Amino acid sequence: MSADIVDLREFYHSPLGLVAEQSITVALSSLWARLPEERLVGLGYAVPYLDRFRADTERTFAFMPAGQGAVNWPAGERSSTALVFDEELPLPDSSVDRVLMVHSLEFAENPRESLKEIWRVLAPGGRLVIVVPNRRGVWARMEHTPFGSGRPYSRGQLTSLLREANFTPGASSEALFFPPSRIRTLLKLRHVFDRIGRRFWPVFSGVLVIEAQKRLYQGLPVAARASRRVFVPVLAPQGVPTTRNR
Repeated sequence: MSADIVDLREFYHSPLGLVAEQSITVALSSLWARLPEERLVGLGYAVPYLDRFRADTERTFAFMPAGQGAVNWPAGERSSTALVFDEELPLPDSSVDRVLMVHSLEFAENPRESLKEIWRVLAPGGRLVIVVPNRRGVWARMEHTPFGSGRPYSRGQLTSLLREANFTPGASSEALFFPPSRIRTLLKLRHVFDRIGRRFWPVFSGVLVIEAQKRLYQGLPVAARASRRVFVPVLAPQGVPTTRNR
């Protein structure tokens, strides 16, 4: 089950969420410096990180799973948000250059099918970056952050999953070496924790950040798939109808 859009937005507006965003942004920047004139799709809840790249891109979209919900992005501009089913993305084949998955793969109902769908929409040579909770890290064990929900992964599990979906895993990084505490004193020390953690205990990071490239020399079997769900957009909460006493 996906995380709720309200909980995700509130987390990233909290002091803990802001420093988590900064730590993950550093890891992403080490893999993707600039994306000049490329087409980027963020899948899941990637909006805190899309602003880092969209100034250079040809266009950037924020695709949010229907089970999670969606918010308008970017704020104050024409919306680039779409509510989607991650196994049936509303894009033609080979139509985007990059995909950034954040708060996505760990909530996917069928991770292999989701990755195969991303393979379909990526252009030849297209690249994917996945940010997932590290099953060895303490963040995956704390439920007061979005990284404590869903299915955490080890590096080996993620690498195997990518290869099965016809991706070639490449560069990787880590983030969130500081404890997921709301105590401001500890949050101020997060640079110290990150510096020491990257050097001495990288296997215990809070999240794994892995890049993969679409592999072209091996075909994928083609099979017709029927959508298992139909989502109806809801613009406002719908209460349970009540009957009046007569």
